[in-house]
Amino acid sequence: MSQCQHQWKMTNIEFGFTVCERCAKTQEVRTYFSLEDTWDQYVEGDNYWTIVENAQTFRFDLKCTACNRLEKFDELMGIMYCPGCTDECKVEIQRKKGLASKTFVLVAFGFLPQALSNPLPQDKLDVLSEHFNQRRDTRRSTIKIIPFTDIEDISQCKGEFIRDVGMLSLEPEDKKTL
Repeated sequence: MSQCQHQWKMTNIEFGFTVCERCAKTQEVRTYFSLEDTWDQYVEGDNYWTIVENAQTFRFDLKCTACNRLEKFDELMGIMYCPGCTDECKVEIQRKKGLASKTFVLVAFGFLPQALSNPLPQDKLDVLSEHFNQRRDTRRSTIKIIPFTDIEDISQCKGEFIRDVGMLSLEPEDKKTL
């Protein structure tokens, strides 16, 4: 077991898009990362795939600046914020419990359908939590990353993916005021 007090830093950063597509015939959903902003429709075997969502995102790995340990996150599609939904949802239960101790729960998603049978392991979720808490005043609040498999019915989920809108644009973003 490592004695290092890991100091995580993002590395191998790659900007692109998370693409969500659905088969018109089977209603199967799958997601993937693309370097290009694409809205193509195509046929693959008996499936008729149409892109239903395309969002800016980035991929990264984490590397410890103290011991050079590299933690790869190829299977991480994104991180979602849960605003609250049904009281029975495991994420909602953890979110409410966390509020009492000023712990904000975020949900790590993997790429579908692979992530359903092979979700991010707990040690990687812990590394993500460590990374995001290193840059916070943890006396005020902390972040805990949990797996998306805690969401029992994704079709009822009201969560929102955290993304950097405009990060790929060559034009500066318009600043809007309230």
